Amino acid sequence: MPIEERVPPGVDAKRPSIARVYDFFLGGKDNFAVDRQVAEAAVRMDPEGADAARVNRTFLRRVVRHLAGEAGVDQFVDIGSGLPTQGNVHEVAGEVSPGAKVIYVDNDEMALVHGRALLSAPRTRIVEGDLRSPEEILRHPDVRALIDFERPVAVLLFAILHHLHDEEGPGGIVRRLVAELPPGSYVAISHFADPGQAHPRVSAHVTAFEKMFNERLGTGRWRTHEEILAFFDGLELLDPGLVPMPEWRPGPGGVERCSTITHYAFLGGVARKPAPGA
Repeated sequence: MPIEERVPPGVDAKRPSIARVYDFFLGGKDNFAVDRQVAEAAVRMDPEGADAARVNRTFLRRVVRHLAGEAGVDQFVDIGSGLPTQGNVHEVAGEVSPGAKVIYVDNDEMALVHGRALLSAPRTRIVEGDLRSPEEILRHPDVRALIDFERPVAVLLFAILHHLHDEEGPGGIVRRLVAELPPGSYVAISHFADPGQAHPRVSAHVTAFEKMFNERLGTGRWRTHEEILAFFDGLELLDPGLVPMPEWRPGPGGVERCSTITHYAFLGGVARKPAPGA
């Protein structure tokens, strides 16, 4: 039976989905021909570019381990979580902090269907939500039932802000989100980046990527280091700052190897919300 005949109700298999394209790059099977066409177009532009999803995923795991371990955070809200895969936030956090609570948020119907079917772990829930309405996410009944907003919360924004257009005001959205968090909370971001004249060859590639993504997915914005850094305004950025993801606190094996384009065209950082007046 063709995969299109096994499409969950409410899922449009004729239009590419960000979550399903990402799933394909991670080696998942919850994607359709239209998603694979987008992924294959990206690979044709950079044959080694498929490692971007992997590098983003390993960055996520290092961040979660640090926050659940050294930072002592045991509450996570993963916005734009995508389709479930190995090494999800609740699995990584649970290895360090067995009592960790995790909320997954997405507006992709397939991600929601699969998440509800597979994420049966205790202290873990998935809710429908859109980053464009951050207050609605954090005030969702299921979120409030699981997360104690009198204590620090880690909000994860991995590979999602670059899917908001400038006219949607992503900076204002992040500020509204941070305003809802208690002091001592953390915000982690990974984002497509244009390194400009520091790496002109990479910059030329990402200009082509941005054009292709917007033509096929209707979204995708490679921002400058300064533009991405502005999302952390008012927060205390942890060392080593906003850097290429493999350079953010690499593990014992050293800096993760990836293509030059992936290395310089995808930045990550983590910051803490200070107490008022600090």
